[in-house]
Amino acid sequence: MKTKMTMMLLMMLALFGSCSESKKAEQKAPTRVKTQLVSPAIADGSQTYVGIIEEREATAVSFTGMGVVKRVLVSEGQAVGRGQLLAEMDDTQARNLLSGAEAQMAQANDALERYKLLHDNGSLPEVQWVEIQSKVAQAKSQLEVAKKNLADCRLTAPVSGIIGKKLIGTGETALPSQAVVNILDVSSVKVKVAVPESDISAIHATTPSTISVEAVSTTVNGGRIEKGVEADALTHTYDVRINVVNEGRKLLPGMVASVRFKQEGSQRIEGKSLPVTAVQKAADGSLFVWTVANDSTAHRAKVSIGATQGNNVAITDGLNIGQRVVTEGYQKLSEGTKVIY
Repeated sequence: MKTKMTMMLLMMLALFGSCSESKKAEQKAPTRVKTQLVSPAIADGSQTYVGIIEEREATAVSFTGMGVVKRVLVSEGQAVGRGQLLAEMDDTQARNLLSGAEAQMAQANDALERYKLLHDNGSLPEVQWVEIQSKVAQAKSQLEVAKKNLADCRLTAPVSGIIGKKLIGTGETALPSQAVVNILDVSSVKVKVAVPESDISAIHATTPSTISVEAVSTTVNGGRIEKGVEADALTHTYDVRINVVNEGRKLLPGMVASVRFKQEGSQRIEGKSLPVTAVQKAADGSLFVWTVANDSTAHRAKVSIGATQGNNVAITDGLNIGQRVVTEGYQKLSEGTKVIY
């Protein structure tokens, strides 16, 4: 009897455990991925690459002396003008040195006036007169140094721009030439693109370009191009920088941009395209992508591809306009996986 009761208890526990595991599986959090809608693309001889926006110029601003930072008056992302006060250093020691230098200056001037009377009367040797003049000049020089040391306790902006990074905070010790903040000039920006050596010869200083920045929903025309002449040893790519006027200062350093270089005299062909990295190869050699259904589940879809254009590849079969395709995070997916994007 006891044996039967024990067996029934074990079966109930096993059933309860399997139900718990099933509930856990059902309650598993969706996998986070990045996606992109399949949209019409035009193959017109253009080459598309991924670029990174850079500031026109970056200026590291630092104190010239060593001391404890009393306060920092700016924050990251704040616009500043030339001459604006950025930070202050504890100036107690500088003020004490200035007081001492002022006292020495007063003493030297007093001695100069006394000796001048003797010199004018012809009762002071010329050597002593030159000596007192030298002491006055030294005192004046020390006073000027003390004034500059006090002024250097106030850090002002040498240029206009926005604060990129605040590198030292209140209460920290600043060392000479150690950057306190970086000021970025973003009145215009540069878009940096790594171009393969096979494509670099087709790009010139005046090659037309279109730059799209999804983060701020902006598309602008690129300006003059600066082309690097030294290739990366590993990737065999050349750095190309496109000058762009930054109206409204919407474009910020670090933003990702899609850059299209247009080549003239090419045929226009309608089609679809996706990032090359979205296309995967199955064990049997077929190609597929992960699509996202209306219920936010992931499913494989076999595709056929055509020519590549920069970082994109043409999709000739297997997808329809408007389908959502996973571009990042597909490594953790399996058929029917719930996703969030």
